[in-house]
Amino acid sequence: MKAIHVAQFGEPEVMQLSDVPTPRAAAGQVLVRVKAIGVNPVETYIRSGKYARTPPLPYTPGSDAAGVIEEIGEGVREFQPGDRVYTAGTLSGAYAEFALCDLPQVHRLPDRTSFAQGAALGVPYATAYRGLIQRGQAVAGETVLVHGASGGVGIAAVQIARAHGMTVVGTAGTEQGRRLAREQGAHAVFDHHAPDCMAEILASTADRGVDLIIELLANVNLGHDLNVLARDGRVVVIGSRGKAEIDPRDAMSRDADIRGMVLFNASPADLAGIHAALFAGLENATLRPVIAEEIPLAEAPRAHRAVVASGALGKIVMIP
Repeated sequence: MKAIHVAQFGEPEVMQLSDVPTPRAAAGQVLVRVKAIGVNPVETYIRSGKYARTPPLPYTPGSDAAGVIEEIGEGVREFQPGDRVYTAGTLSGAYAEFALCDLPQVHRLPDRTSFAQGAALGVPYATAYRGLIQRGQAVAGETVLVHGASGGVGIAAVQIARAHGMTVVGTAGTEQGRRLAREQGAHAVFDHHAPDCMAEILASTADRGVDLIIELLANVNLGHDLNVLARDGRVVVIGSRGKAEIDPRDAMSRDADIRGMVLFNASPADLAGIHAALFAGLENATLRPVIAEEIPLAEAPRAHRAVVASGALGKIVMIP
């Protein structure tokens, strides 16, 4: 099979399309014929060698894919060859024509959801759900601020929050991005480049503040976030590219919480709940992944550059 092979950490060009043996499904495993592959920023950090957790070399990147079951191992009764599925983790890497997975890493994909959309689920939608519902403990009637509301995780958070009855405020850096966030359900969207952005957000709540902030760039925003929180508000930090400076008194005066989150810390029970909720949302069309671009697998270096570029408008996927 064709797969991306990484023999050394470095720039995107270290990813090479190679011929490698097709894996076989052992007991408790399934082999997925990949139709689309999700590209996530974390994969660029791993490839560069600058992430806290790096795989042994050589390796095939990726965890998110969608396709059909090619082969099932002994003892697997939940799936049959030909079933439509998406993956949230793999054993062999997702940047390939086939992906070997343990059974808990594979989830059913509704007929109404395209393979490209299925490839957009594993990291972005699971991260957004865990941040909003499991870590953020958001409930209907609350006001949620989603930074970066036009990107893969941002769009997922907007859709999930809106489906759960929350008032959704977003930020995005371009007019096209702000329009997209509004189309996906945000009630109001602001330009995060504007110097008075946070003041405008606070004013939009009649100075009450927001109950929950989904923070994708904490090193830039966290100090400002605390000033727009309502009493008992929460900030869930999903992403950061460096250190942040805050005034603790801004949290103290509001009885506010700052909560970290990494999807890898989710328990098996948490993950099962996340993917049950995602399937329901896909089935009833409240969750609709937006695909920004489909890139051939052979152009994986271009996909890695695109996924970390500013002005994201949905999800980058690759096609084998």
